[in-house]
Amino acid sequence: MKIGYIRVSTIDQNTARQEVLMKELGVDEVYIDKASGKSKDNRAQLYTMLEYVRKGDTVIVESISRFARNTKDLLELVEILTKKEVEFVSKKEAIDTTTPTGKFMLTIFGAVAELEREYILQRQKEGIAIAKSEGKYKGRARKEYPDFDKIVGLWRNGKITAAEAMKRLGMSKTNFYRRVRG
Repeated sequence: MKIGYIRVSTIDQNTARQEVLMKELGVDEVYIDKASGKSKDNRAQLYTMLEYVRKGDTVIVESISRFARNTKDLLELVEILTKKEVEFVSKKEAIDTTTPTGKFMLTIFGAVAELEREYILQRQKEGIAIAKSEGKYKGRARKEYPDFDKIVGLWRNGKITAAEAMKRLGMSKTNFYRRVRG
């Protein structure tokens, strides 16, 4: 079977271009994630697809950057497929992992995809810094917790645990301790 995997970075982005390609390639089954490729961990359809594929199947992606954005994740995902005797094909980069050259090229392209992601993050930071210097970017508004002082007082006086304070406030551990210290 030909199994297609499609990923776009946000819910607002359109998958149509990748879906047309999958149709043209005669893909039997398609899995679609609308999530960042920064990490493979937050993509439910990726894991559903990895569970679904069987020996002799071929997983097809439009490009490596749609499958993984860092070399480590890319190689781990391809290793999972290899152990299941599933082929991996990236149309844009013309990679076929059944050959030693294909495996080598996969590693190179994976590193390039990771570099591209780092460049994107760098440009984003530079853009934010410029916007801040021009007074156009203020950052995310700090969330207010009306009972914060009261609940922290209970915690500091030993009347409730830190875990209970976080639960009552609906705060993560990191945010709680950051606010308590700050």
